[in-house]
Amino acid sequence: MVARYHYDEELEDLHLKVLKLGGMVEEAIEKSIRSLIEHDVTLAEEVINNDDVIDDFTVEIDDKCVRIIATQQPLARDLRIIVAGLKLATDLERIADHAVDISNTVKRIANEQYIKPLIDIPRMAEMVKEMVKESLDAYVTADSARALEITNMDDGIDNIYKQMFRELLTYMMEDPKNIPQATQFLFVGRYLERIADHATNICEWVIYIDKGIHEDLNK
Repeated sequence: MVARYHYDEELEDLHLKVLKLGGMVEEAIEKSIRSLIEHDVTLAEEVINNDDVIDDFTVEIDDKCVRIIATQQPLARDLRIIVAGLKLATDLERIADHAVDISNTVKRIANEQYIKPLIDIPRMAEMVKEMVKESLDAYVTADSARALEITNMDDGIDNIYKQMFRELLTYMMEDPKNIPQATQFLFVGRYLERIADHATNICEWVIYIDKGIHEDLNK
C-alpha cells in the first residue's frame, strides 16, 4: 500500500512538472510576441536567455519518466500517462524554441521601422496561445473530446497565415526594399504555425492517455 502511494505521488509530480513547463512555455510565447510588437529587444533577450532553463527542465521531466518506467514497470493507463509526459515535454520544448526564433527575428529587425502595422501576427499569436493553453487544460482532465475540438483551431491559424502571406507578397512586389523585412514577418508566421502543430501533437497525446490510441491529427 505504501509503495502504491509513493507511485501515485510520482505520477502526480510528473503531471505537475509538465504543467509547470507548459506555463514557462506560454510565458515565452507571450513575451516573444510582445517584444515584436513593442520593438523590445530586452524582452526578446529575456526569452532567449531563459531557453536554457526550459531545456534543463525538459531533461528533468525526461529523466523522471525514464526512472518511473525503470523502477515501477507501469502498465496500461499509467504507462500511457508516462509516455505522454515524455512526448508533451518534447513538444513544449520545441514550442519554446520557436519563441526563441521569434525573439531572434526581433533582434534582426530591431532598428527598422515596420513596413506595415502588425495585425495578422498578433491575431495568429492570440489563437496560438489559446490553443496551447486549451491543450494543456485538456491534458489536466485527460479530456479527449475537448482535445479533438481544439485541433480544429489549427485551420483558422493556417487561414490567417495564408492571408498574411498574400499581403506581404504584395508589399514585396510593390517595393523590393520591403523583401527582407517582409520575409522576417513570414518566418514569424511560420513559427506560429509550427507552435500550433505542436499544440495539436499535445492533443494527440491527451487522446492517447484517454483512449489508448495515437492518431496523427496534423494532416
